[in-house]
Amino acid sequence: MKTNASTRLGVGLALTLLAAVSTSLVSCRDQALRDLSSEDSRVYITNYDRSVNFSQFRTFSLPDSVVIESNDRVQTSLSSVENHFVDQLASTLAGRGYQRVSIGQPADLGVAVIRVNNRYTGVTTNPYAGYYTNYWYGGGFGGIGYDPYFPYYPSYYQFYTVQDQFWQVQIVNLRAQPTGNNGQNRLPVIFQADIRGDNLTSTQAVDSAIQAVFAQSTYLQVSQQ
Repeated sequence: MKTNASTRLGVGLALTLLAAVSTSLVSCRDQALRDLSSEDSRVYITNYDRSVNFSQFRTFSLPDSVVIESNDRVQTSLSSVENHFVDQLASTLAGRGYQRVSIGQPADLGVAVIRVNNRYTGVTTNPYAGYYTNYWYGGGFGGIGYDPYFPYYPSYYQFYTVQDQFWQVQIVNLRAQPTGNNGQNRLPVIFQADIRGDNLTSTQAVDSAIQAVFAQSTYLQVSQQ
C-alpha cells in the first residue's frame, strides 16, 4: 500500500503523542509513589469468624501491656504510645457497649494488642551480575581489552534483610472450649486486625488506625436488647 507524505506525518505525530502520553503517565505514577504520605500508605486489614454473633458478648478482658512479637521471641511492653493504644482500644470497645473487667475476673472476650517486629535475612544468587557489569562497562563495549568473564564469582551471592513491623489486635472467645494437641490448648481467635504502613508510632496515627479498624467492623457491637 502506498503512503503519501501527509499520512507518514500523521503516523509520526501519533507515535510522538503516544510516547509523550506514556512518558507522562509513567512520570505521574512514579511521582505519586514517591510523594505518598504516611496516611496514604496505611492499610487496615480486618477478619473475623462469620459464624460468631458478636452482639451476644458483654464483657472483655484487656491487659494493660502490649505484646511485642519479634521472630521467635515474645515479651511485654508499655511505652507511652502503647499505653495510648490500649486506652483508646478499651474506650472504643466500651463505646460499642462492651464492659471491661479486671484481669483475672470472668469475661466473655479476651483482647490483646500486639506489636509485630520481625526481621528476616536471606540470600539470593545472581550468577550473571559480575559478568554483565564487566561486559558492558569494563574495557569498553563488549569488554574489549579485558576478560569479559571477570569478575564472576564475587557477586554471585547477594544477601538481603527484610523488616516487617505492624500493629495487630486479636480477640478470642473466652466462652469457647480450648482446642489443641500435646497439652497446647488454644482459644479460638474470632477477630483480628492488622495495621500496616509508615509512621505508626504516634498517638495521632494510633487514633486514626483504631477509628479505621472499627469503622469497617460494624459487627463489633453489643445488642441493645
